[in-house]
Amino acid sequence: MPIRKLHYTSGVIIMVFVGLHLFNHVWSVFGIDRHIEMMNALRLFYRKIFVEMVLLGAILVQITSGLKLFKANRKTATGNFDKLQVWTGLYLAIFFFIHVGAVLVGRLYLNLDTNFYFGVAGLNTFPFLLFFIPYYGFAILSFFGHIASIHSKKMQQDILGLSPKRQATTILAFGILCTVLIFYGLTDHFRGVIVPKEYEVLIGK
Repeated sequence: MPIRKLHYTSGVIIMVFVGLHLFNHVWSVFGIDRHIEMMNALRLFYRKIFVEMVLLGAILVQITSGLKLFKANRKTATGNFDKLQVWTGLYLAIFFFIHVGAVLVGRLYLNLDTNFYFGVAGLNTFPFLLFFIPYYGFAILSFFGHIASIHSKKMQQDILGLSPKRQATTILAFGILCTVLIFYGLTDHFRGVIVPKEYEVLIGK
């Protein structure tokens, strides 16, 4: 299978999971308990061993193929959306490598439930938040930016009077809105998040 086809196929698999994952995080605006309830409901689907193996395989393919495509296209990309696709792809490859590795360490070595508190421990603690705010923020924006750039290429017709490029811009705007909502739900600056004792190991306590 050509590398672009392989990259696209693995990307579709990942997009489904990440879409559910981000929806779960947006749900945190209704409270921590509601976030965890939604997470437990979604885990009935994606915490199956077969689904996890497929997802991990797709992420591995996405990282390796993405880095090869970045190397091949970074100097030839023209136009804003072409460049956006290349650079968001690089960031997502780096993010997936770090984030999936951290989750596996949390689950298998630290024996933590990688739930709401696993994700927000560093996000709500100074000085760690100086890293985690841009780390997560750029990841969410890169996810929507990558989808938007691909959409602008593949979509050939107007929808609701919007050209493919305007549709892509709308996807980006939706991504910005999601990012704002997620940070509102996950940070103590608005919600009073308290990190439980067992998760303090993540912030060196």
